[in-house]
Amino acid sequence: MTSTVPALGTRTAEGSALQAVLLDMDGTLVDTEGFWWDVETEVFASLGHTLDDSWRHVVVGGPMTRSAGFLIEATGADITLAELSVLLNDGFEERIGRDLPLMPGAARLLAELSAHEIPTALVSASHRRIIDRVLKSLGPHHFDLTVAGDEVPRTKPHPDPYLAAAAGLGVDPARCAVVEDTATGVAAAEAAGCHVVAVPSVAPITPAARRTVVASLEEVDLTFLRGLMTQMR
Repeated sequence: MTSTVPALGTRTAEGSALQAVLLDMDGTLVDTEGFWWDVETEVFASLGHTLDDSWRHVVVGGPMTRSAGFLIEATGADITLAELSVLLNDGFEERIGRDLPLMPGAARLLAELSAHEIPTALVSASHRRIIDRVLKSLGPHHFDLTVAGDEVPRTKPHPDPYLAAAAGLGVDPARCAVVEDTATGVAAAEAAGCHVVAVPSVAPITPAARRTVVASLEEVDLTFLRGLMTQMR
């Protein structure tokens, strides 16, 4: 699975302004935000450091360079960013190999988008090796495109990943619905000009212009997304 595919052209669902749906991965489709924190805690424990639980809200949803860099600085651990990134990715990959629960409503939403041929992209701050592993559980056939955090010049909270996804699908970012679970991901999607559905996983997210907050993906279906685009134009 690569991060680019031939442009699909602008495809608009009948009677709707919705052109594509762009989905975050960790904490949005798969229940893995806690896995990352568990792995970070275990790795730093092996280095002789205890992580403060309050730091969890600092590192959630961001790129590994930011979260790992913060933890190195906060703990004073004697390890380079490159070395730590390898340990974290190895630990996370081992963890999801044992168990990879989907978020409630995720399988149903992906199946519905596929059935209606809605252009869909997976847009994650995780590295390509992690995305490809998770795709085995999510089903790669559900996605026209995937964008990994180590494949764009700047990842979330910058708009680059969502702009790349919209360009790859051949759609207008302003006519895309993004589903995210963290403030970092929401910031990236909004900076790209997309409509956002926030499903908070670890920290609360407040409603705002072009942003709707729901409690679960079970509240989100194609009718909801089409209606959202119409209401927020």
